[in-house]
Amino acid sequence: MRDVARRAGVSLKTVSRVVNGEGGVRPDTTAKVNAAISALGFRRNDIARALRGGKRTRSLGLVIKDVANPFYSQIARGVEEVARANDLLVISGCSDEDPARERHLIRSLCERRVDGLLVVPSGNDHRYLISEISMGTPAVFIDRPPEEALEADVVLIDSVGGARAAVDHLLRHGHRRIACLSDLPGIFTASERLRGYREALGEHGVPVDEALVRPGRHDVTGAESAMAELLALDDPPTAVFTGNNRLTVGALRAIQAAGAGTALVGFDDLELADMLATPVTVVAHQPVEMGRRAAELLCRRMAGEELPPQRVVLPTHLIVRGSGELPPP
Repeated sequence: MRDVARRAGVSLKTVSRVVNGEGGVRPDTTAKVNAAISALGFRRNDIARALRGGKRTRSLGLVIKDVANPFYSQIARGVEEVARANDLLVISGCSDEDPARERHLIRSLCERRVDGLLVVPSGNDHRYLISEISMGTPAVFIDRPPEEALEADVVLIDSVGGARAAVDHLLRHGHRRIACLSDLPGIFTASERLRGYREALGEHGVPVDEALVRPGRHDVTGAESAMAELLALDDPPTAVFTGNNRLTVGALRAIQAAGAGTALVGFDDLELADMLATPVTVVAHQPVEMGRRAAELLCRRMAGEELPPQRVVLPTHLIVRGSGELPPP
């Protein structure tokens, strides 16, 4: 601002008035200041201005697992829609399912004085956030809740109900040997979907065969390997429930490689699922709406809304396309 004042031949206060849209400056003086700003490429530092005045930075921090996964990129899209409507900037980072990385990202965002946090948690210990929340930085958790020690808003998918509907669908098409590919046991959604799988079998009086349950499959390669092992059993499963979109892709690769007619229902819709030789039946939901609802909730908290922590659970629905309707051999 001093450089602008020197170039325009005016006082620092005059530059401040022009930059901040205040009155009391003659039009010709304003024109000289704006010309100097344009020539020098000056940009107001809104973060520094907010820190100096104790004001908001009009920014949100978003921590997700992996932006390359369409599920998380759609959550980010929903957040961006709300942020744009409220003239807010979103600063995002990926934790890569690493609790240490998540903690580092959140601390970095807080150091930059974001006005609120949106977090898809990787770790199970969020006590370090208690002080930030108590000092006025609200946080909303997405897809997975924080630990019980931290009271905060959370927006979830009905993972248990969706998994139960998927397995019930396979059971109603005559399958009894139904495998389950699940993500890491410590992940909330993985444990909830595995619970839904077990509950559906129990409701139909079908005992769980633990040899058909493969938890801890975190990516496409792991799911493909696990599915190949299942198909090589003396008495292989006739159907499989996959706990997320990455596991579905891995299972499909193994089924195709083996030339098996294994029925499949996957949790999460995936691109081109309706274009395959046998279109994929899925448990679908709306990750964009999840991001939108979380961001709207955070904006209300930032505006001063004081209510007990909210737990929003969004519904799922089954999209029948063909793979889940294949009959047992």
